[in-house]
Amino acid sequence: MIRRALKTLLPAAAAVLALLPVTAGAAAAGTAPAHPAAAVAAPRHPVRTHSYLTGRVVTRHVRLNVRSGPGTGYRVVGHRNTRRLISVSCKTYGSRVHGNHVWYRLPHRQGYVSAHYVTTNRYVPWC
Repeated sequence: MIRRALKTLLPAAAAVLALLPVTAGAAAAGTAPAHPAAAVAAPRHPVRTHSYLTGRVVTRHVRLNVRSGPGTGYRVVGHRNTRRLISVSCKTYGSRVHGNHVWYRLPHRQGYVSAHYVTTNRYVPWC
């Protein structure tokens, strides 16, 4: 009889103890979920804010062309002046400019500039 009671009560006690730290931790934080599934539905990663890198335009010309895509075949959508600081979101491959295939994408879909004409002080991630 003792053996039968241990076989039925031991798994039930283990299940209760397994849930206890989760509910005790949530109650201690003051944010106890209304339903256990609500804790699972919460996002695991916090919302990321974008921090853009800066680069400086270094051309011998007066202006640097900003293009709609990563290549010289795309249309010009704007210009940036020499020695101006610009924001860069990421880098990608495109057409070759003086042996350099890397292009920087500007934030907010403003366009692309050739990495040959821009210097950055930190690593720029790939798109």
